[in-house]
Amino acid sequence: MTDGAWVVGVDSGGSGLRIALGRPADGIAVETVTSREPVRTGPRGIEAAHLLAQVLPAVEAMRDRSGAGPVVALAVGAAGMATLGDELRAVLPGALDQALGVRRLALAADAVTAYAGALGQRPGAVVAGGTGLIALGTDLTTWRRADGWGHLLGDCGSGAWIGRAGLEAAMRAFDGRRGGSPALLARAEERFGPAAGLPGVLYPRPDRPAVLASFAPDVADCATAGDPVSTGILRQAAVHVAEAAAAVCPAGEASEVALTGGLFKMGDPLLVPLRAELAEQLPHARRTPAAGDPLAGSLALAGWLAMDTLRLPTEPQLLQLTR
Repeated sequence: MTDGAWVVGVDSGGSGLRIALGRPADGIAVETVTSREPVRTGPRGIEAAHLLAQVLPAVEAMRDRSGAGPVVALAVGAAGMATLGDELRAVLPGALDQALGVRRLALAADAVTAYAGALGQRPGAVVAGGTGLIALGTDLTTWRRADGWGHLLGDCGSGAWIGRAGLEAAMRAFDGRRGGSPALLARAEERFGPAAGLPGVLYPRPDRPAVLASFAPDVADCATAGDPVSTGILRQAAVHVAEAAAAVCPAGEASEVALTGGLFKMGDPLLVPLRAELAEQLPHARRTPAAGDPLAGSLALAGWLAMDTLRLPTEPQLLQLTR
């Protein structure tokens, strides 16, 4: 059924769009295309027309360059799919069938494609951390989710959370309050200007979470240099990340836990306390390096769909299939 057939994976996030073309059986991208233009969000949610305007020409160009045959399955993983994906779910099946002849389609939240890329179709939990943070787990029967509620209500332990905690410690030092860090105050003023002007720099920004997260590496640097306040912030971040993983990880010794995303490139100041927290909170689960990223997960989803081997559970807001 898949002889001469091809599949496409799409990863749509806040920083842009990535598209991969590959064969169903191997799950390896033959070619990828990256767009730095994020898909717009309108009154009806994520705009299907804007996504299609980027995906369709890219797929046709990749097929021409590689000499690929028909695309039999396609998977889209999108940030915001769970709450903002109604238009995508309504429009994409018909549009992709008409434009590419694709009738097998998986529409997934980006946490699902992060899971698929990291652990494949094995039971466990994946924490995806970057500017925000979300944990997703499954026993291959149902999904469980923790956090991913944004920088005002959650994303605890994320880059934005660490950056905000670091800037709070800087302002405490500026005021002369307990819990302040002169080291973080110096870093904040170097990055953003005089401390008294920080609210005016930060509050009007529409990309506030990303700006907060941009300060997280400074917190890690100060922790490495021995600043006790910065060290404490990262220890608390590790507690939050492990709590999210523990909330979603299924019981049973077969469960695995993987971490994926730029947050975990912060190095030992975060990873050393995080390893300790995971061992304490999830003693039954085995730590596993993430095999791939969300784009690899999208391509894998499309391949499993094409070969009728998809075992991950479907739920309307997290993973919806058209066959």
